[in-house]
Amino acid sequence: MTSTVRPKTVGAVVAALERAYPPEFAESWDAVGLVCGDPAEPVERVLFCVDVVEATVEQALEIGAQMIVAHHPLLLRGVHGVPADTTKGRVVHRLIRAGVALFCAHTNADSADPGVSDALAEALGLTVDRPLDPHEPGSRTGIGRIGTLPAAEPFSTFVQRVADALPPTAWGVRAAGDPDRLIRTVAVSGGAGDSYLGHATRAGVDAYVTADLRHHPAGEHLEPGADQPALVDVAHWASEWPWCRQAADVVSAALTGTVDTFVSTRRTDPWTLHARSTDRHDPQGGTQ
Repeated sequence: MTSTVRPKTVGAVVAALERAYPPEFAESWDAVGLVCGDPAEPVERVLFCVDVVEATVEQALEIGAQMIVAHHPLLLRGVHGVPADTTKGRVVHRLIRAGVALFCAHTNADSADPGVSDALAEALGLTVDRPLDPHEPGSRTGIGRIGTLPAAEPFSTFVQRVADALPPTAWGVRAAGDPDRLIRTVAVSGGAGDSYLGHATRAGVDAYVTADLRHHPAGEHLEPGADQPALVDVAHWASEWPWCRQAADVVSAALTGTVDTFVSTRRTDPWTLHARSTDRHDPQGGTQ
């Protein structure tokens, strides 16, 4: 008798991901789970990405994927329609016409153990100790992570470590702190994380790595002086991209030998150019 391997389904992939990233971990305002697709449909190939946009949908079609797993929700806010002449509607129509399912794991993946910030910490070479903002005292789940480097290193070296660990973007990596300060303990939070600046300070870490740091919160954080954690600000997309491999490994481990997983390397960070001023006027001391 010839044995055959039955193809796995959209529902099987969803079940594996929801075990790893429980929907109940999602914030009340979030929109996670299966966006479109039939749970009974077979799946042979799954594409993992941060953003479901036309570029990643195009990649899914190119590789013959039947499913996309994205971190950012496509339909985060309530909608009354998805006409094909709108940005999101165009994506929805293309997915449905091509028979490609879409699943999103957002703040539930941020809080899970392991989750988005674990993937970021691993990329930076940190050994994770605990969450930055645990669900409850002693919990392993929650937002952000606190970890340690193998050995202390100057802040300038650490900033370069971050730049080398993450995919390149036009935004790049910017930092605030004494270049010679020794860094050993580090807090990280994938995605926009300036609301956790106070958590990083109370944790007593040497540096905090996150994305989308705003002028006023960052300035107020640094104002007290040298004891404040140094700041490293990276592109939002880059900070969450390491999670894609983590999620792909979840599916590969749960559905061994039946589903091929692919991590998108298409940069969906919206910023495409970076320039420095050619004006050599120094506002602190005249012209340079």
